[in-house]
Amino acid sequence: MKRILTGYLAREIYGATLLVLLAFLGLFAFFDFVNELDNIGKNGYQTYQALLYVAMIQPSRIYELLPVAVLIGSLLALTTLARHSEITVMRASGLSTAKMIGMLCLISLVPVVLIYVFGEYIAPPAESAAQQWRLTATNSTVSQQLRSGLWVKDGLRFINVRTLRPDRSMERVRVYEFDEKGILKSIADAAHGAYVQMEGGDKGHWELTNVRQTDFSDNYISLSTPEDLVWESSLTPEVLSVLMVQPERMSVTTLWAYISHLRENQQNANRYEIALWKKLVAPFVSMVMMILALPFALTHERSGGVSVKVFLGVILGVTFYLLNGMFSNLGTINSWPPPIAAATPSLLFLAAAVALMYMVNRR
Repeated sequence: MKRILTGYLAREIYGATLLVLLAFLGLFAFFDFVNELDNIGKNGYQTYQALLYVAMIQPSRIYELLPVAVLIGSLLALTTLARHSEITVMRASGLSTAKMIGMLCLISLVPVVLIYVFGEYIAPPAESAAQQWRLTATNSTVSQQLRSGLWVKDGLRFINVRTLRPDRSMERVRVYEFDEKGILKSIADAAHGAYVQMEGGDKGHWELTNVRQTDFSDNYISLSTPEDLVWESSLTPEVLSVLMVQPERMSVTTLWAYISHLRENQQNANRYEIALWKKLVAPFVSMVMMILALPFALTHERSGGVSVKVFLGVILGVTFYLLNGMFSNLGTINSWPPPIAAATPSLLFLAAAVALMYMVNRR
């Protein structure tokens, strides 16, 4: 009996969630395309290229919107069942609130898996490809927004890249190398830099070409023009991909690699640590959302008001979306512990679900 009811609830909730998700995707795709209208016609950027870019970022939208769609879809499905007195029949037949919560937790495993798969394996490469496509289509570079180019710290070196291409090759590279006492040892200027992958292994290095190097010592300054210069670094093109993709849209492995690089160079990694914890928490948000929808369905089961409750679900979904961004920014600004900044919105919604469930059961 429980298996039949679980399957029935899952079918209703999944159908409503899919409908809500498609509606949100259509709305956000329209807004994304409107944002691209200002760039159409500039540097050869055409309408079909903008449409393709919008299509390529949709996996990221699915990852962001799925928890909200689960909340609204669950509210729509459960409230509709309550209006038709189906939940009343279920409870009259011995289905307790605790068992319903257990069933919803089981149903939420599918969205949990989907959010994990999209967040780790589908959305990050699609987002990276979309940003590369857009940069190529608009004849832009990654670092053109900064007047002095891109700055990277790598051990005792500081690297300034004036132009970073969408294929992650470098142009007009300057490498400042210091000793352990912080004294400048050399400056190397290179016209071009490319990453070379070693055969039969995961390691590689950067090769700088057309190099002009200035070496400093206590007594003299020497100039040299080596044909090329090898730069051994843990800073791979995959790590540099963070410059094209928002931290929240990166995979856990890429975030961890960049966080490790920042820590090794004594740099602040708080923003990326918060993004990492948000990625770890995100799959379980759908479970919280589904539980939060249950108290609304259990109140006034025989009354109407489906549209009112769905509207309330939209408000709650937007509130969660805004809280997620707000706590990320506040955590970065105030240097809050990343787990707290990432998990607080979900914990607040879980506390609200528990409080509402308690109030419903007391009636």
